[in-house]
Amino acid sequence: MKKLRKDFLWGGAIAANQAEGAYLEDGKGVNVTDVSRGLMYEADDHVIEGKYYPSHEAIDFYHTYKDDLKLMSGMGFNCFRTSISWARIFPNGDESEPNEAGLKFYDDLFNEMLELGMEPVVTISHYETPLHLYDEYGGWENRKLIDFFVRYCEVIFARYKDQVKYWMTFNEINNVHTIPFAAAAIKPDKTDHPMQCKFQAAHNMFVASSKVNKLCHEMIPEAHIGCMLSLSGVYPNTCKPEDVLGAYQLRRRSLFFSDVMMRGYYPSYVERWFEEYDVHLDIQPGDLEIIKEYPSDYLGFSYYRTTTYKDGMPILGHTGGIVGEKNPYLKETPWGWQIDPVGFRYVLNELYDRYQKPLFVVENGMGNVDVLENETVNDDYRIDYLREHIQAMKEAVADGVDLIGYTYWGPIDIVSAGTGEMKKRYGFIYVDKDNDGHGTLKRYKKKSYDWYKKVIESNGEELD
Repeated sequence: MKKLRKDFLWGGAIAANQAEGAYLEDGKGVNVTDVSRGLMYEADDHVIEGKYYPSHEAIDFYHTYKDDLKLMSGMGFNCFRTSISWARIFPNGDESEPNEAGLKFYDDLFNEMLELGMEPVVTISHYETPLHLYDEYGGWENRKLIDFFVRYCEVIFARYKDQVKYWMTFNEINNVHTIPFAAAAIKPDKTDHPMQCKFQAAHNMFVASSKVNKLCHEMIPEAHIGCMLSLSGVYPNTCKPEDVLGAYQLRRRSLFFSDVMMRGYYPSYVERWFEEYDVHLDIQPGDLEIIKEYPSDYLGFSYYRTTTYKDGMPILGHTGGIVGEKNPYLKETPWGWQIDPVGFRYVLNELYDRYQKPLFVVENGMGNVDVLENETVNDDYRIDYLREHIQAMKEAVADGVDLIGYTYWGPIDIVSAGTGEMKKRYGFIYVDKDNDGHGTLKRYKKKSYDWYKKVIESNGEELD
């Protein structure tokens, strides 16, 4: 039976805006997530003096990364996923010259990873568009952002070409529909035509991504550059035909993004969408050609849970994916995220069948309420979640899925993207901080730390 490849990438994943803090340090500008308590709340127009924003300090990874990476290395990580905060490199996003202090920070960060035996896996834009690009240009609905993004990528590719071989352009790009301000720096509800705004932003991001794919292969020929989507699964609520068809059509709303970015063309089913939504894309000469010629090398995705679709229900979503009806066969976390390892195997097969290109699980994990006792956390529930999901992942590989690696989401407790909470903890490492920003920021290993270390040492064979 086919097993995980010998060079399988094991590690963990964070995002700059949820971990680094130091939100204005060393010349960094304000990004779209700096004006929000969490992605599920409405963003402010600017930073409000005296208001608590969890991301502004986060877990202070900007200053503690050396010690934190040593903790990751202690589990045997051979890769580590993080993002480059665009506003550290170009504070407003539209400058002609980059911020050297920001570039140096990531130089030091990536060098530290490599010295500890960890391959950097880098998201170029993880909900971190500089706020100025929304204020001045209206975000990704404006084509001008394509050139700003390409310039940013030229700079980071030139700087980190010897350090970074795995790149992803946009984090969870399909959340343009459900979390548009974070994903695309747009506010569709403040426009006359929300669907036009969303699809135009998506198109501009597709063009930018393909231009950057081309650039990456020219500047770093040995590199791999992928797209990244939120792809927690969706089932029909019943075998009622309308539920089945509705779930299929709902799934297409997400897979549309990977269809374009992995296959290199707009699928035929969008013609009906554009007609029904009265969407008329501004497609410039050369756009479709660049999308066709430079698709993504691999599909990175997040998977946390599944949900069910019931005919006629409103389409809502958050950082864990589409929010539908509960599945009576599944247990759930304290935040109502239903635990479904079989769904993980299903999604891995679904995606590989569709694209026949390598997959990379870059987010999977369990947020829970952890209680620190005697300087540790007995998080058997997290070990159970992981054991079942890693086993399901191995089954998918045995099914024939080509899988690059697995980066557990939040190997150290970080600020929750959706809610801004610290109480919702994912990590193998506990960080002493509460929802109001109080705490020592001291780190403690949880029970799951040594368990994940054994998993990595055995390349996924030791799951007891």
